[in-house]
Amino acid sequence: MSGKRGDPKGKYFPSIRIMMAGTFADKQLGYRERKQALSNLIQTFLATFADIGVETWLMHGTLLGWWWNRKILPWDSDSDVQVSEASMHYLASYYNMSVFYYKTPRIPEGRDYMLEVNPHYVNREQSDKLNVIDARWVDTTSGLFIDITTARYNYTHPAGEGMLSCKDGHEYRDTYIFPLRDTFFEGAPAKIPFAYKELLEAEYKEKALTLTDFEGHHFDENKLEWIPVPKKIDPKGDAEKKKAEEARQKKEEEKKKKEQEHKNKVEEVKKKAQDALKADEQKKSDLVPPSPPPQKGETANAAPQGQKPSTRSVRDEPPVSKQPAKPDPDPPTAQKAAEEKVIKADEKRDEAVKEAAAVAP
Repeated sequence: MSGKRGDPKGKYFPSIRIMMAGTFADKQLGYRERKQALSNLIQTFLATFADIGVETWLMHGTLLGWWWNRKILPWDSDSDVQVSEASMHYLASYYNMSVFYYKTPRIPEGRDYMLEVNPHYVNREQSDKLNVIDARWVDTTSGLFIDITTARYNYTHPAGEGMLSCKDGHEYRDTYIFPLRDTFFEGAPAKIPFAYKELLEAEYKEKALTLTDFEGHHFDENKLEWIPVPKKIDPKGDAEKKKAEEARQKKEEEKKKKEQEHKNKVEEVKKKAQDALKADEQKKSDLVPPSPPPQKGETANAAPQGQKPSTRSVRDEPPVSKQPAKPDPDPPTAQKAAEEKVIKADEKRDEAVKEAAAVAP
């Protein structure tokens, strides 16, 4: 199973809490079906391990469920148990990939359960973060499973002798685990750690042992059951939420609109600047005099013998004339006409001044 379902290479068991299509199950169970399937799962697990002589005990959320009413918490999707290092070696050597068939009054149709051991169980180090689960007990029909971790003695622990470590980072003094206590869980004989309350308080805090409302359930002290709490319908609250959502969307739209307007203005300014730059360059280009025609026996832009033609632009350095410019002997016709027009205008102005002076008293 290593590397499947998008998990990192080297990870054996998938990360998803309920294995779906491609492994065992092709659909997720409903609330009641899942509760019944999980109950059957832990019962068959405890019965099998008792039959093969492997000691195991409840831990984590499963132990918390035991604290409340000796049952699995109704919002859990799996169960957690532990075994010793010697037991894990035994399981890997003799029972890995073994399938156990159960047909009971609670499982009238019959069902297969499989024990699968992670080949990385031999790695004792907590640094193996991809394989913290050492084995699983799997319901091959529903895909639900029990996580089995190993409590290994840590002989180099700073706290000294008697320290147990799991690859998932949990550590315990062995006197908190052993000797195990006998009890019942989901109607089947089970074992729990010696200092179960201290372990639960360390992992979940004291409040978890007394809080009667959690995960949409209320604990009924008389029935000793976690009862689902119906979701309250609050029309006023729903209307306010809808109004707040609409206001948020409107604000978001206005923000996007302003950002787009700002972007358009920036683009417009950039375009105007580019157009002005082009116009300026064109104006400068129009002011540059054309290159003189080539003289006889020469080619335009010819370079001296032995040199490559120059690539410099005409605007870089205007060409020098071969001969000094000669003044025109006569002014152009247009210039003469302009001068005559100016003279006539001056004459008319003088006549107008004289007439005005004559009329004045």
